[in-house]
This record gives sequence, structure tokens and C-alpha cells, in this order.
Amino acid sequence: MIEGLPENAIVIVNLVNPKEKFWGVLRSISGAGITVRAINLDSFQDWVAQITHKEEPGLDLVTMFVPLFRLERLFVDEPVGAVKSYSDYFEEVVGMRPEEYLGLTAPRGGVS
Repeated sequence: MIEGLPENAIVIVNLVNPKEKFWGVLRSISGAGITVRAINLDSFQDWVAQITHKEEPGLDLVTMFVPLFRLERLFVDEPVGAVKSYSDYFEEVVGMRPEEYLGLTAPRGGVS
């Protein structure tokens, strides 16, 4: 899909003007910008808690296009040393990988 990034990579997106940070799935990249299915990092823990408590959905990921002039940085969500990734936190609290929850992979132990 994108050089150096796996298909449906879980990423952290830093934007400028205004400054915002998002966590989600990178869908595509082009000369004009990126398309992600993401949630604002300010809402990430509330979203995870909502999933854990099986509450009525009030928060969820949204699909959005971000023009390249707003993109400051794009990171793969991965642990760094002792610091967990957001995906690791999600798995620890929810009990499944975010890729599985989001339907990007087959459930563990299931038929693929």
C-alpha cells in the first residue's frame, strides 16, 4: 500500500492549524493528503472505556481526509522501549487487539 507502512496501519497523526492529534487506521496516502479512520486522542480513553463498559456508542472513529498542508507528522502506533503504544493500551483494557475490534483481522483462534 504505502512504502514502509503495512496495509491498514494503526497510526498517530499530528496536524497543524489547528494543532490536533488523532489515532486510527491509515486508509490511503496521495499527493493531496491522507485518508484515515480515526478518533481525536483527547477522546481515545473515553472511547476505550465506552467499549469496555459496552455503553451505547457515543464516540467512534470517523473517516476523514486530511490535506498534506495540515499534516505535521505521521507515526506508526508502536511501543518505544517501556512506553506502551495506544494499541497495547487498547488491548490491555478491552481484551483484544484494535485491528481485531475494527474488523481489520480475523479473530484470534477463529477461522480466517
